[in-house]
Amino acid sequence: MTSTRTLLFATLIAAGLAAASPLNAQAPKPEPAPPAALKATFAGGCFWCVEEAFDKAPGVISTVSGYIGGNTRKPTYEQVSAGRTGHAEAVQVEYDPAKVSYEKLLEVF
Repeated sequence: MTSTRTLLFATLIAAGLAAASPLNAQAPKPEPAPPAALKATFAGGCFWCVEEAFDKAPGVISTVSGYIGGNTRKPTYEQVSAGRTGHAEAVQVEYDPAKVSYEKLLEVF
C-alpha cells in the first residue's frame, strides 16, 4: 500500500510540475501592427543602444537590429565592428504615426 501511495504522490507531483513548466506556457502573441504603421531605419553607432532607446518610445511597435549598406553578404558582428565590410549598424523601427511622429523618432535618435 505504501508503494502505491508513493507512486501516486510522485505521479501527482510530476503532473503538477509539467503543468507549471514554462515550456508548456503559451507565449503571448504580439499585437498586430495597425494598418497605418510605418517603418523608419536609423543607422549610427551601436545598434543595441539605439534599439533600446526606440523600444522605450511610446508609439513604437517593434524594433529590429541589423546591418545596412556594405559589400559583404551576411556579415558577422565581428566583421562589421572591425570596419571590414562597409556596413553600418542599423535599427528598423515600426511605429504608429498616430501615436508618435517621425520628428519625435528623430529626437529619440
